[in-house]
Amino acid sequence: MSGPPLLAVEDLSVDFRVGEARLRAVDSVSLELRAGETLALVGESGCGKSTLARAIGGLVRVRHGSVRLAGSELVGLSRRAWKPIRRRVQMVFQDPDASLNPRMNAAALIGEPMLVHRRLRGRELDREVCKLMERVGLDPTLRTHFPHAFSGGQRQRIGIARALAVEPELLLCDEVTSALDVSIQAQILELLRELQRQLGIAILFITHDLAVVRHLADRVAVMYLGQIVETASAEALFAGAGHPYSEALLAAVPRVDGPPIAAAADRSDEVPSPLAPPPGCRFHPRCALALERCTREAPGEYPIATGRARCFLRA
Repeated sequence: MSGPPLLAVEDLSVDFRVGEARLRAVDSVSLELRAGETLALVGESGCGKSTLARAIGGLVRVRHGSVRLAGSELVGLSRRAWKPIRRRVQMVFQDPDASLNPRMNAAALIGEPMLVHRRLRGRELDREVCKLMERVGLDPTLRTHFPHAFSGGQRQRIGIARALAVEPELLLCDEVTSALDVSIQAQILELLRELQRQLGIAILFITHDLAVVRHLADRVAVMYLGQIVETASAEALFAGAGHPYSEALLAAVPRVDGPPIAAAADRSDEVPSPLAPPPGCRFHPRCALALERCTREAPGEYPIATGRARCFLRA
């Protein structure tokens, strides 16, 4: 896709205090996302994906770096300044049981953002709630029901409808299918793809499962211990990863169209602690292809045929 990015993240870092130690959950991350595009952010649990999404959405404090939406800086904005941005950037969370107020029915959950940000009231509000429920595949006659009366997949559809209620330009989807059955996962992925086609929204889709992004994402960013180690188009990544860690993730994806991908690079399942990341390349303790310099030097991002990879083998 051409044109300037809708979202531009540059050299972004996020720290947390853990006792007396400092944990850098996101370390100098840069990425771009264009209008109408889906970027999948993938990696193992605990690598910093959700923290990055929350930093983009203004939900956690940024240590340093930049987040720009259509050229406007978001880092450092006050809560009051963030209010109009909320209409443009919305987040769908992993667990609808935790993110939906059990004391509010579906109409109230979906309608509240319209009331706050769009000033809709009465019949107009009810009409828009019904239209939005239909759009996400929910029966509007159920709008007076409370979250416990819906299935897990239906509750996630309510979460998506609530995010869409303010007509955002950017949707941050944080592991939105991980708690669902496989058949329901497919329905939610198809719903997101259809909504994007209809509305032209950009989607940052966060997951630990590469299998769910193959037919959804335009591009993929692979994250390991707080850093982006590879970015590539989805098609190119599945055809042949540029980073040993990406190769290991692909090897874990079940295949029905050919033999398994060889995982030549993964010699250990033990992930180093983010409180004490390894020196040099952070993946080198698990990489069978590691060079001596990998143990002492941190690789930069090198251009490769399919995108960029943080690996000396691609330099």
